[in-house]
Amino acid sequence: MLQNHNDSRVTLYESENFQGYKFELTDDYPSLQAMGWSSKEVSSIRVLSGAWVAYQYPGYRGYQYILERDRQNGEYRKYTDYSSQAHSSQIQSIRRIQH
Repeated sequence: MLQNHNDSRVTLYESENFQGYKFELTDDYPSLQAMGWSSKEVSSIRVLSGAWVAYQYPGYRGYQYILERDRQNGEYRKYTDYSSQAHSSQIQSIRRIQH
């Protein structure tokens, strides 16, 4: 079944294990800081629907992290759950993957 962008939802969390400040997204953001995310880091992520690519830097640059609802039940409790190559939880842009 083809997913459309309207079906994409993800929640970003400031702290591990879905704690602290959170922000739910349904759209692409070339800069999380520009839309009000106060940190350069995202410590945990819950994919509610769809699939996403998170990027280390603004403008969809740097390391890329594929975030999917059907992987780990969509729950990434700490940054090492979504990132095997990076040494920090830095995420500064995110966009939906269209199937």
